[in-house]
Amino acid sequence: MCREEAAELSSLKPQLDRLGVPLYAVVKEDVGTEIQNFRPYFKGEIFLDEKRGFYGPRERKMGLLGFLRVGVWTNGLRAFRNGFMGNVLGEGFVLGVFVIGRERQGILLEHREKEFGDKVNTEDVIQAAKRIAQTNYSLPFC
Repeated sequence: MCREEAAELSSLKPQLDRLGVPLYAVVKEDVGTEIQNFRPYFKGEIFLDEKRGFYGPRERKMGLLGFLRVGVWTNGLRAFRNGFMGNVLGEGFVLGVFVIGRERQGILLEHREKEFGDKVNTEDVIQAAKRIAQTNYSLPFC
């Protein structure tokens, strides 16, 4: 399901480019050829965070019981029907999408999935990106 969300976020890349906002993915592991297999779905730069520092002290994990939710199976079926085949390699339990602003703007959008396949609203991503683009930091004149 992460490949489906990656493709949807990648569809925003032309709009993000016009706003001057880059698209990045932060992944926590590279099992086998996982990142290489992910690249066709994600049009931004991919960073590997093996130390998992990006996810911070409030890391949201979804345990194995997360698979027992009806919504997870519905989301998985939707992704499958849309042609997205995933894998079951690696940890895969830290889930979320963040829009992080410039300098001191901080986190403008934080979407921590409630269940597997709980995708971020792409309009919310664009609105957060617009807030980044509207920020005009002027340098002191010397």
